[in-house]
Amino acid sequence: MYKPVVAVVGRPNVGKSTFFNKICGKRISIVDDTPGVTRDRIYAEAEWSGHSFTLVDTGGIDDRSEDTFQKDIKKQAQIAINEADVVVFLVDGRVGVTTNDEEVAEILQKSKTPVVLAVNKLDNFDVEKTYEFYSLGLGTPYPLSVMQSKGLGDILDAIVSNFKEKVDDAGENVTKIAIVGRPNVGKSSLVNRLLGSERVVVSNVEGTTRDAVLVPFKYNKQNFALVDTAGLRRQRAVERESVEGYSVLRTMSAIDEADIVLIVIDGSQEIISEQDVRIAGYVDEAGKPSVIVVNKWDIKSKNKPDYLKMLSENLAFMNYFQVIFVSALTGESIGQIMELALKSYENSSKRITTGLLNDLLAQAVLNYQPPAHNGKRVKIKYITQVSTNPPIFVLFVNDPKYINFSYRRYLENRFRERIDFSGTPIKFIIKGKGE
Repeated sequence: MYKPVVAVVGRPNVGKSTFFNKICGKRISIVDDTPGVTRDRIYAEAEWSGHSFTLVDTGGIDDRSEDTFQKDIKKQAQIAINEADVVVFLVDGRVGVTTNDEEVAEILQKSKTPVVLAVNKLDNFDVEKTYEFYSLGLGTPYPLSVMQSKGLGDILDAIVSNFKEKVDDAGENVTKIAIVGRPNVGKSSLVNRLLGSERVVVSNVEGTTRDAVLVPFKYNKQNFALVDTAGLRRQRAVERESVEGYSVLRTMSAIDEADIVLIVIDGSQEIISEQDVRIAGYVDEAGKPSVIVVNKWDIKSKNKPDYLKMLSENLAFMNYFQVIFVSALTGESIGQIMELALKSYENSSKRITTGLLNDLLAQAVLNYQPPAHNGKRVKIKYITQVSTNPPIFVLFVNDPKYINFSYRRYLENRFRERIDFSGTPIKFIIKGKGE
């Protein structure tokens, strides 16, 4: 499911950071009476009535401020407004409508983004003090006292009422395939090749794709949606004033919400970059089935066995990976990508019978006993599968703290030898008595 983004905006010192912290349930954003404390966009995850969303705190907009950072603060806020699904506009009910409020309201009216107008600092909940804010032309002003947590529920109800399930545009029962990688590795060209049409913008300029673009299509009479994402660069390479910071957020969200991930690597380069490894690591940690797509394989002749060896060395943490060498430019091997992607997804969806699991476990333990502690062996009593996508297995033992990482890896390798889990991570949870 698509995760909406909610931006919190307003002039300085209206309680945006306090509101942000209350909604996400953590003290993430700094709260201070000094205007301009929040300069960059700050992100956190939040949930209300079964709806998960990303909350963004922005700096106070004040064109009359002498703060040298005000130009950047306004730029950051404008980016947040443009990229958000819903905007919460906080104003001060004790002060009334100000010139700054009117200027922010004008920005919001131009953006066409749904706005929830919240009149804060009404500790006595004087609803009549909200009436003058109708003049801002942003609909119903909601009374709010963040400090006393009054009115928060109504604000949250108004926020989630504006959410739209974007994935529904692709139809029901859609399998989402996210295409991720560094900038300029050919992700958009790959999307166009897979679809057989120019559906997304292609350019040699890094960062052409700013947001996650959802493109519905059918394959073997099944509904899919390709998600073309912005290129992920190293965090320190992302300029704070650029929209790219938001692009990274959208890309990470696309990975989290995807069913399958295609990790695109530039095959024209001699080595795999550190960022390629980081991206693969994030996909692995997210538990997503995946395919390594080595693009631009047509540019110069290389030794495939040597390249595979380099991949195995750099991606040792995901030794289950599936890889295909393609050229989005010439179309070489493009038709096989979906076959591998569906194979990875099928393996991630496997459910193994408890009987077979315990037979495999008994054989693995017979070949290599768990580590001993003070001369006493750890006993693994039982194993069962608790979920799929990715497959997760629970092992019940007499003393879980002595099952170390190396023995977990040993068990994983033995299971993979007997069951095809290529293209997907699998996870083992160790539990003791009574857990």
